[in-house]
Amino acid sequence: MKTLKHLFDNNLAWAAAIREKDPDFFPQLSKQQAPEILWIGCADSRVPANQIVNLPPGEVFVHRNIANVVVHTDLNCLSVIHFAVEVLKVKHIVVCGHYGCGGIQAAMDDHQHGLIDNWLRHIKDVSRFNADQLEGLGKAELLDRLCELNVVEQVRNVCGTSIVQNAWLNGADLSVHGWIYNIQNGILKDLETGASALCSDGG
Repeated sequence: MKTLKHLFDNNLAWAAAIREKDPDFFPQLSKQQAPEILWIGCADSRVPANQIVNLPPGEVFVHRNIANVVVHTDLNCLSVIHFAVEVLKVKHIVVCGHYGCGGIQAAMDDHQHGLIDNWLRHIKDVSRFNADQLEGLGKAELLDRLCELNVVEQVRNVCGTSIVQNAWLNGADLSVHGWIYNIQNGILKDLETGASALCSDGG
């Protein structure tokens, strides 16, 4: 069995570089985590949350899945949101999609992919809900727009969870944001969708 030794070597070099720069970094980090941001993103290997926003370990609580989907039947995602909101008391939930998303591309295809097709039904629903906005678009433009519309829909779903609704009812300082990342240039875009305790409609 291959042991991926090069990754352990990379880890030793990374940890040594951080200790050299800040000897107290790991002892302080190990005491507690107190991030203000929950990041719900795509599992795509090209979209690493901390690196995109240039924040060190401990600053972002992360949940990732195919196409950054949030649905009421996904107990994994809901448990992450619950822990982030109720225990960590995060102040921001960011749903971040990305252009060129393979999950969304697969949902647009007209052939089966296997088990993942059940998950991709959620993306097909987004396409159906927004058919008027997608009509007449070329394939590349349609993909980009569906990536954006999927973020908008997942923001609505986050806002509609009992976890976030109850947090707002209890006066929590909590905002939900929808962003999209461009892999081709490394730039984030705010889709200006979301809500806060002052405007909890998810629009």
